[in-house]
Amino acid sequence: MRRRGPWLLSLAALGGLVVLVLARSERPASPGGTWMSRAGVEPRFVAVDGVRVRYVRRGSGPPVVLVHGIASSIYTWAEVLPALAHSHDVIALDLPGFGGSDIPADFSAERYPALLRSFLDALGLARVTLVGHSLGGAVASAFAAAEPSRLERLVLVDAAGFNLSPADRPWLLRVLGWPGAAAVLDALPVRRRLLDLGLRQVFHDDARVTPERVEEYLAPLARPGASGFMARLLGNGNAMGLPAAVGRIRAPTLIVWGRQDTWVPIRDADRFQSAIPGARKAVIEACGHVPQEERPQELIALLRDFLSPTETAEAQRSRDAEDE
Repeated sequence: MRRRGPWLLSLAALGGLVVLVLARSERPASPGGTWMSRAGVEPRFVAVDGVRVRYVRRGSGPPVVLVHGIASSIYTWAEVLPALAHSHDVIALDLPGFGGSDIPADFSAERYPALLRSFLDALGLARVTLVGHSLGGAVASAFAAAEPSRLERLVLVDAAGFNLSPADRPWLLRVLGWPGAAAVLDALPVRRRLLDLGLRQVFHDDARVTPERVEEYLAPLARPGASGFMARLLGNGNAMGLPAAVGRIRAPTLIVWGRQDTWVPIRDADRFQSAIPGARKAVIEACGHVPQEERPQELIALLRDFLSPTETAEAQRSRDAEDE
């Protein structure tokens, strides 16, 4: 039997020491949710297609539904939601697998558009404006293409849709989609560090990656089963019929992008605009992948302008002229 060399034992000892140091420095995730009282909302739950979905709701007026991106939650709309609620009935939901919604054992991204339809039915919302960010933008796009009668307007914020194949994803998402990623995250105390790294990728200004923000993102991602769900979702590679379905969207559409988005490049904003008749594009400077958190006031101003009745009438006339 070959004896193990001293170098191998030293390497094992060093690895054990690294794990021990990480374990000592990794704090348990905090519960999160402290932002809700500031935003004037409280969590609600509804059963949708056998899944318990968490959402918040505030305001009155035309309904606006906010759909978050991957690894995120309703927290991402913490500043946008109260501002829009002055003139709209604003609803933000946690997609299954994220936030405070159930983590289904068997679920693929292909189910999100249909689940969104069932969610609207459960809340009695026949026709809405959808605002989708990143993965939520892909879900909103697929829904808009399949359910045109349910859409008043559509807003895509740094939306996925042209980058859903694994090769087009940011490298961090490719790593998290690796079959063994969930086991590593569950075994090693590195989740907070990995999350911090991811947030510094999606924000242009690192100063926005505050301890509170890290904890709000970490809390739902540290739930049992969350890592496995993420790996399965990314590993399936489902595209929800995108990008082909984008060309069937006919709702008045606003496309908003952060100039410095390194996760979904700004060229995809041009792709969405070219594919959707009459779509309007707005670019926010000094901003990464999450305008709703990094430049909320700029996004709020764009949304208020786009959601005004004047914009709706102008967009409708533009579409009617194109159809003629």
